[in-house]
Amino acid sequence: MAGMTWWEAALLGLVEGATEFLPISSTGHLIIVQDLLGHTDEASKVFNVAIQLGAILAVCWYYRDRLFRVARGVGHDPAARRFLVNLCVAFLPAAVIGLLAHKAIKAHLFNPPMVALALALGAVIIFVVERWRPAPRIHSVDDMRIRDALKVGFAQSLALIPGTSRSGATIIGGMAFGLSRQAATEFSFFLAIPTMFAAVIYDVAKNWSMLNADDLAAIAVGFAVAFVSALAAVRFLLGFIARHSFIGFAWYRLALACVVWVYFAV
Repeated sequence: MAGMTWWEAALLGLVEGATEFLPISSTGHLIIVQDLLGHTDEASKVFNVAIQLGAILAVCWYYRDRLFRVARGVGHDPAARRFLVNLCVAFLPAAVIGLLAHKAIKAHLFNPPMVALALALGAVIIFVVERWRPAPRIHSVDDMRIRDALKVGFAQSLALIPGTSRSGATIIGGMAFGLSRQAATEFSFFLAIPTMFAAVIYDVAKNWSMLNADDLAAIAVGFAVAFVSALAAVRFLLGFIARHSFIGFAWYRLALACVVWVYFAV
């Protein structure tokens, strides 16, 4: 992160917030932008993780009423308890696999060719699911059962592969398992809260020694911009899915895969 200016931090925060909750892979975008800016050291990777906290707090703010209701009702409301249990169950697969394979994933999968491949494969899966998915049987996150949550949790674990997109894996996975587009998208947002909080805390705590005072200032700027842009992205996506499918995002992923491949091949 040496020499990162405030506008570079703001640009990276904008990229993170705008892409984190869309099924297009924030990793793929950040790899290109950081390479263009010349920030490819290990501290810059910690920066990427840290500013995700701004994006996830945007979801917490957007759904603050729902989250407060769950917190107040978990002691006496069966629906609130079921919602919380489903989140915990869905969180477990990625948490366990991530802890066991974290080093191997960073060592072998964090590279442009893998990101390009994951982007392209994810696009194909979106095409397939949008064309042949079963008729939705779950139209609200409140109707999900534990086994539905577990299936989405295993889909989320695929996002440990850079370029897959956590939101893409959970949304498209949820649709493939019988959730409506609306329910899958909202559950993806809720599931991001424990998943991304855990990832940020684990990675930043582990690599805190890499950061200095100047880095923290850059992180603060990136955090703030990521919060604002993520809030806009969440609102956009919820409005978009009411009228459109995810096919447009699949075409975009294919185009981005080509850009990543060509950019790093030359």
